[in-house]
Amino acid sequence: MGKIVEAAAAVILRPDGSFLLGQRPEGKPYAGYWEFPGGKIEPGETAAQALVRELHEELGIEADRYTPWITREFVYPHAHVRLHFFRVAGWHGEIRDIHHSALAWKRADKVDVAPLLPANIAVLRGLTLPDFYAITHAGEIGVEAQLQHLEQALAGGLRLLQMREPQLTVERREVFAREATRLAHQHGARVLVNGDIALARHVGADGVHLPSARLMQLEARPDLPLVAASCHNAPELARAAVLELDFAVLGPVRESLSHPGLGGLGWERFAHLLENISLPVFALGGMRREDMEAAQQAGAHGIAAIRAAWA
Repeated sequence: MGKIVEAAAAVILRPDGSFLLGQRPEGKPYAGYWEFPGGKIEPGETAAQALVRELHEELGIEADRYTPWITREFVYPHAHVRLHFFRVAGWHGEIRDIHHSALAWKRADKVDVAPLLPANIAVLRGLTLPDFYAITHAGEIGVEAQLQHLEQALAGGLRLLQMREPQLTVERREVFAREATRLAHQHGARVLVNGDIALARHVGADGVHLPSARLMQLEARPDLPLVAASCHNAPELARAAVLELDFAVLGPVRESLSHPGLGGLGWERFAHLLENISLPVFALGGMRREDMEAAQQAGAHGIAAIRAAWA
């Protein structure tokens, strides 16, 4: 395999969730294909420095709010490329079409331009994920109380939910899972069941969330639309990436009530573990909603929480 070409790519996001795609110009490999703006990292540059330079050269803007996100590798006929994606939420200057033959703002659930560069398909899947992942604890607070909290959170915009109920009996867990899934789907939210693929299918949930031990035993991704996993170290993150899961949760970042006595990773170690990871990762462990910015600066897609989700 030849030398890997390192590149920075920008997911430029507007407040309504739409992002910018550009069409590759004539004379370039894959001319006419749509891509996220960006380009090669020059010798001596960091990925972030390349991002800022490329956005100035290609679009005439100065990026001033951006966070690292995911890293995707793809082998094209002409090159093996490693793309370091950043989410860009703030810039100044007016976006101009300097480099591409066309520009278009699109949403992840409705990308109607084609063809897309193959490396970007998984990126679009990641962009359908919200930045907050709520985890239930009905076994602690009671099923009725949890359903009431869930209904309030869904009305407030919650769109991604994990049912993690080791304390409930099999019968109570199924009843709760069925009702929680019904409520979530009424609001357009997606639901994962922790560890139980059969139950996820049985109640019509969107997928399964794998505990780390189960993740490391699997040879192939479960056949469900949405699959995630809990990770605590580099080998587990690597396994989640190899199985092409939709996302992972990494923690604990801080010691938490659900993981007492297990020391936290801290943000520096968390960020180091996420370098060159190809799937979106949520930060878990003592997370509060005000930790969102720190989590995303460290490379997280967002945060996952139990207690903060229902406060």
